[in-house]
Amino acid sequence: MKRLLLFIFILTLSYASMAQKKEISQAKEYVKKGTNLDTAEKLMTTLLKDSANRKNEKIWNVLFDAVSKQYDQGNEKLYLKQKYDTASLFILGRKMFSILESLDSLDMKPDSRGRVKLKYREKNAEFLNGYRANLFNGGAYFISKHNYQDAYDCFNAYLDCAQQPLFSRYKYSETDKRIPQAAYWAVYCGYKLKDTKMTLRHTYLALKDTSHYNYMLQYLADTYKLEDDTVRYVGALTEGFEKYPLFPYFFPRLIEYYTKNGDFDTAMKIADKALAVDSTNTVFRFAKSTVLLNVGKYAECISICDALIAKNDSLADAYLNAGLAYFNQAVELDKMTQASQKRKQKILSYYEKAMPYMQKYRALAPTQKEKWSIPLYTIYLNLNMGKEFDEIDKIIRNKN
Repeated sequence: MKRLLLFIFILTLSYASMAQKKEISQAKEYVKKGTNLDTAEKLMTTLLKDSANRKNEKIWNVLFDAVSKQYDQGNEKLYLKQKYDTASLFILGRKMFSILESLDSLDMKPDSRGRVKLKYREKNAEFLNGYRANLFNGGAYFISKHNYQDAYDCFNAYLDCAQQPLFSRYKYSETDKRIPQAAYWAVYCGYKLKDTKMTLRHTYLALKDTSHYNYMLQYLADTYKLEDDTVRYVGALTEGFEKYPLFPYFFPRLIEYYTKNGDFDTAMKIADKALAVDSTNTVFRFAKSTVLLNVGKYAECISICDALIAKNDSLADAYLNAGLAYFNQAVELDKMTQASQKRKQKILSYYEKAMPYMQKYRALAPTQKEKWSIPLYTIYLNLNMGKEFDEIDKIIRNKN
């Protein structure tokens, strides 16, 4: 029985070996004729799915020949201005790197005596070095087509060359000045794909691209937020604001973070620091008015909002902040237990002052019902404005 099983096993191996040789021979024939190259590629790729075949140098070499010949044919068509998919050319170029890097890993394995005899490295490295720029160009091409996955793969392959033993003689990490730029675009692609691992993979190198440093901090902040890493998120925002106070991304999010967490002292310091850079900036001034509203400095809040409205009478949120500043004073005064006619008149005066601001805000932001409906409801109720009150009451009831 054991002999029978051994015989079957040997026979199976024999058939497998014959089939493998036949497929390699067929692929080599296709390559020689320059026809059915995609089929030749598939034949070799299928063989490599079997881990036992991955040690076979012939398969890797035939696969490379099939892919490189496809690349040459595609390149010739583009040169002759014949119809050809440019994307396919860049993908084939990327495959050439992947194949020869895999072959190099096999080539550098020591023999039974522990010796390493590199047969292919020098020739293959020299060949691929002439094509490496096309990995960068391919990445740029795919970005222009909004194909961020293939773009990332190209830039990642470009950067990976610097780590591959195959290219050790070229010392790309020291000599290639485009590495930080390639890293930035790789980060950008990861960011667009909302893949945090891809975004962060080349961060160290990308931060060396000083021309895009502000955008890098933005991508990192968003990525840290996706990962719920609050410390790094706030750190990236803070660094971004300190270095680029006028860049539109960092300031609003810093203010929002500290305001939502009730740290109005820090929010005020940031607002004042921003205004020290540009005292006329609408975003900075409005942000300060919001902080002032939250800490109950209503007169200062109204003063800023009135100045903003005088400059731009369609700035909806300025009307909201000013209206709420008057409204909040009325509500706070109304909560006091001591009743007097003078206090009642003061309350009504605040509601009267709040009303035109809230009405204007409603007109400018009709969809923001949750912000203007309750204040106007309260104002109309206290000022005995029956018609207006009934209308707001219906809006609130319908909304609920």
